[in-house]
Amino acid sequence: MKHYLSLFIKGIGIGSADILPGVSGGTIALITGIYDELLEAIQAFDLTAVKLLRTGQFKLLWKHLHGDFLLPLSMGISLSLATAVRIVMYLLAYYPIQTWSFIGGLLAVSTCTIYQQIRQWHLRTIFISLSGIFLVHSVTQATPLQTPNTSWFIGLSGIIAVCAMLLPGISGSFMLLLLGKYAFMLDALKNFKLDILVTFALGGVVGLLGFSRLIAWLLRKYHDNTLALLAGFMLGSLRKIWPWKQCCTSLTPDSNSLVVAQNISPLQFQASCHQDPLVLQAFFWMSLGMLLVVGLEKQIRNKKRNVSTH
Repeated sequence: MKHYLSLFIKGIGIGSADILPGVSGGTIALITGIYDELLEAIQAFDLTAVKLLRTGQFKLLWKHLHGDFLLPLSMGISLSLATAVRIVMYLLAYYPIQTWSFIGGLLAVSTCTIYQQIRQWHLRTIFISLSGIFLVHSVTQATPLQTPNTSWFIGLSGIIAVCAMLLPGISGSFMLLLLGKYAFMLDALKNFKLDILVTFALGGVVGLLGFSRLIAWLLRKYHDNTLALLAGFMLGSLRKIWPWKQCCTSLTPDSNSLVVAQNISPLQFQASCHQDPLVLQAFFWMSLGMLLVVGLEKQIRNKKRNVSTH
């Protein structure tokens, strides 16, 4: 029971991290010492598992799928997602400047930690990173507040987000934010919109079973280039979480109205919205987000050091 309770608590930590853009559930799994077993458990969903299921060998199937590991862990993650989402939505609704500043601090330092994992810098690595920055910056320059709510796009969001969650340092919530589906999925989770959650979960399963292996292969074969691209994506997206925004409406070529968010300075925000820009509070919460990621990275380094000494 002590072991199961420990896994349950670790699941709560992973789920809480996955709610916040900038903190990776994979990072928490790495710090708590279950990352390798988590990857093994995910990769255990293979043809051998199908064969054991078909032949009715349920005890062997449970052992093959690391059932004693995944069950308490997934229960902790589920409980955390169900409760933390309400807190995050409340903060975004009533304290948007402080919350987005905190998330900005998380993302800024997380980007630096990804760059630090690149072993050797070459012209190709620099070019790939700059391409990632330019691509995402261009995409988010006038990003609509809403992206398609169709099933295929929700499923695609699930694939991308879950793949990102497996990578230490890359946040699944950040990918949802980039896709314009962060607030949408928070609302679906809070109000338990089953059709949306099932579609997203199916995409997540596809990501776990298929694309997670592709990402693992890319990291093995093209480690530095893959990290450079991912870090470029994160750096280019920082403008998307700028705390001070102004919404405006423009027309698409088919004469439909489109609501977009434009970044403005704190002074412009105060003049146009007639609200205090809360610059000092924004700076405080951004610094707190940075310190949180620095602390997590320090824990990871200490753990790796302890493992190497033993």
